[in-house]
Amino acid sequence: MPRSPERAMQQHGTIRIRCLVFLLRRYGLLLLAPALALPLWWAAAPALAAPATEAEMDLYTRIAAVNVCIARAAGVEFDKAVAIAGETIAQVIQGQHAGAITQVGAKPLSLEDLRKGSINSAVLGAAEVCPKEVPDEVRSMVDAALKQAGATETPETPKPAQTPPTRN
Repeated sequence: MPRSPERAMQQHGTIRIRCLVFLLRRYGLLLLAPALALPLWWAAAPALAAPATEAEMDLYTRIAAVNVCIARAAGVEFDKAVAIAGETIAQVIQGQHAGAITQVGAKPLSLEDLRKGSINSAVLGAAEVCPKEVPDEVRSMVDAALKQAGATETPETPKPAQTPPTRN
């Protein structure tokens, strides 16, 4: 008498459970040891984390800015887009660098301080990458802050390098 597909699936599930029970009984301690060691391995990782370098912070700022731009283009409110991008970067810095940033100093920052700085970086980056997606009042505050910091001074236009005369 042929089996129905439902009955075959039930038997297959029962066989899988029996195999799992057998493996756990036979090798339970061996399977359990790595699971117990994982938390110790994960806990040791932050102690080895190096502070975020200036190049890494530039990358994180650019990622946050692009995320704000993409979210804004998709219709997300500016404040929400900036908060999500800032939180993402704060969590990356906390997880990858234990909250430490080379430019700030050796002492790790709290998650709250990382959030504030990451949100500011996301706003500044978005104002640079996609200024049309930044509300006018925010863009004017960014411009004023940059002027006050002296960051908007235009450097001298570099002169093209002179090419050596060619010999004929």
